[in-house]
Amino acid sequence: MVPLIRWNVALLALMLAWPLTAQEHRAVADTLRHTYETQLYTLPAVKAGHYGLRMYRQTGDPRYAAAIWSDMARIASTLNRIADTLGDPAAVAAEGRRALANYQDSNAERGRWRQAATADKPEYLVLGIQLLGALARAEEYGLKHRQDARLRALLRHQDFARYSEDPELIRVWAAQLANQVYWLEQLGEGNKVAGFVEAFRALYPPEGDAQLSDLEYGNKIYGMTHLIFAASRYYQDPVQEADFQWIYDAFRADIDTILKRTKPDIIAEVGLSFLLAGLESDPVVAKTRAAIAAAVDPEAGLIPAVNGSRDLKGGEHRNVLAIMLLDWHAPRAGPHYAREPQLLTPLPWGLVPK
Repeated sequence: MVPLIRWNVALLALMLAWPLTAQEHRAVADTLRHTYETQLYTLPAVKAGHYGLRMYRQTGDPRYAAAIWSDMARIASTLNRIADTLGDPAAVAAEGRRALANYQDSNAERGRWRQAATADKPEYLVLGIQLLGALARAEEYGLKHRQDARLRALLRHQDFARYSEDPELIRVWAAQLANQVYWLEQLGEGNKVAGFVEAFRALYPPEGDAQLSDLEYGNKIYGMTHLIFAASRYYQDPVQEADFQWIYDAFRADIDTILKRTKPDIIAEVGLSFLLAGLESDPVVAKTRAAIAAAVDPEAGLIPAVNGSRDLKGGEHRNVLAIMLLDWHAPRAGPHYAREPQLLTPLPWGLVPK
């Protein structure tokens, strides 16, 4: 179990009893924002882009344009490489086998599980983890790749239900698969959402939570939050609670267990799931905000990893989620080439307007 004492459990209890005001939450968010924004371009493109895109979708501030452009360049590079070097399904499978052999994960146990679950489907590491997300992000920007038809043909070679309804893959890639079934729908490449949800709920019935390891339990909660995030097109659109009632009901019933058994990233995502549905007054939001505020290391100006690491790159994901949770703005669409071309030009080579 992730030890809550690492978070300063006494401070968390105090914050639950006497919660911070909205102004105090914003002050904590400002501390995290200052840490990251003064060093944003020391981060790899994937991290700077992840941060900048989320901050833009919260604020609409054009100062995040450079970070967004770095994200566009990253996806252009991914699509260029696949289009130029993986001309057919056999090449995709071979690349997947190479990726599987070299797969690295920050959690060694999870890495072993992922390698085992993907051993008979190595092409998933290309089609699901690389290609699909890049195509979907380009589409969100109002763009496509010059060889879009060729890339989509690679994607269509496999029925994605082979991955999204496989219990062994769901057990280790739940959040990623939740994203991917919505991305397929977004791209007009089929509706696999219902099949994924059915398989996910069969794998993770509520009465089975006590038998799950903390890693498995975190995978379950992470998958549930990502169904909501993906439906919102990643903080671009509000969601309706009724469309995900089973998830909201579970989070309300299990919030104290979630606080004890999961990491700050997942706790922040649970709170954000409620904010996307306009449920800011729900007690779950207050509890997640208190936990996230208590997790901040004031000397480092960020939320460290559960092992105490203050690494800026490794902590970007949990800290940008914390900023959003503590200083929430309404969902905001964009950026999109047709509406905000000045934010996206010049386009990286390989990407063109839709």
